[in-house]
Amino acid sequence: MKSLAELEAIRQKTLNKVNLRRESEGTRIAVGMATCGIAAGARPVLTAFMDEVGKRNLLNVVVAQTGCIGMCRYEPIVEITCPNQEKVTYVHVKPEMVPRIVAEHVVNGQPVMEYTISAAEK
Repeated sequence: MKSLAELEAIRQKTLNKVNLRRESEGTRIAVGMATCGIAAGARPVLTAFMDEVGKRNLLNVVVAQTGCIGMCRYEPIVEITCPNQEKVTYVHVKPEMVPRIVAEHVVNGQPVMEYTISAAEK
């Protein structure tokens, strides 16, 4: 049986994860989680973003899932919207790309252009 302190720690950890996915002012990271996205590997990408944002304790960042973005051949797709900037769409995202995207784009405001839709179309 768990002690009250252990239960409170579990509760707090769960609340922190839920808070990552709530709407708020600030940066929004939306991972395409329609059938095509999931089949292409979006679930580990979503988990990687949640882990990285949590590890860095980025309180003004929301990690959310969205439905079909409409570009199935580019899945997994991630859209990042930062305040006062245009939305950036990342394509063919893999979990190992997430730390760089968070560090350079979300934290420092510089999109990783080689991972974007414009780079994929060349």
